[in-house]
Amino acid sequence: MMEAGGAGAGGRDERVPQWGAQETRELIVARGEMERETIAARRSAKTMWEAVAARLRERGYRRTAKQCKCKWKNLVNRYKGKETSDPENGRHCPFFEELHAVFTERARNMQRQLLESESGTSVKRKLKRPGGDRSSGESDDEDDDGEESDDEKPMHSRKRKADDKKQQYQRMSEKSRAGISSIHELLQDFLVQQQHIDVRWQEMMERRAQERVVFEQQWQQTMQKLEQERLLLEHSWMEREEQRRMREEARAEKRDALLTTLLNKLLQEDL
Repeated sequence: MMEAGGAGAGGRDERVPQWGAQETRELIVARGEMERETIAARRSAKTMWEAVAARLRERGYRRTAKQCKCKWKNLVNRYKGKETSDPENGRHCPFFEELHAVFTERARNMQRQLLESESGTSVKRKLKRPGGDRSSGESDDEDDDGEESDDEKPMHSRKRKADDKKQQYQRMSEKSRAGISSIHELLQDFLVQQQHIDVRWQEMMERRAQERVVFEQQWQQTMQKLEQERLLLEHSWMEREEQRRMREEARAEKRDALLTTLLNKLLQEDL
């Protein structure tokens, strides 16, 4: 599959040669150099990619800024997909370590710039502070505003401002109390509903237990009735078998007596 930089523009330039592994590594290295030199933050995107293409030409690779940008976009998409889905498998993908190093360097630079900006802001605040340490925990801006109000603003303006702050504090307190009371009401409603659910659940479990007991009793009665019927059938069958045996024995005795009589009669005629 063609993975050239021009493929990102809808495949209009199919004659663009495919990016090789070493060429791709050189692109990542050039882009990382831009991060380390913070040129990407000072130039426009077009100028930055032109600089990346120039650095690739210095290394012997002829690519346009558009091709470099499209190739980088494809690499970043693959890196982000592997990083979010499965980091362990992503580390075995090509160029993952190189891209990870570039983005790690970018995060460190951003964090360093943030710390530098915060430290610069704190230094400016210290310069605005008048000589000597303050015993109170108020900020410098609040102190400056307070001094300006004491020197320039009239008494009734300061009083009105204090009243406004007091009313605002009271409104905030009322809102917080209302919010707390609403939370308590919600908790109470939840507890009441939970108690109702527990009561219904217990009633249902008791009803099912009673139904199970009734079912077991009915089942035992049915089994006892079936056992009694089986015993009656077995007893009647045994009685019928006994009567049949007695009848067969009686018929056998009569047959033997008849045969004996006939033999005796035949013997007497022969004599």
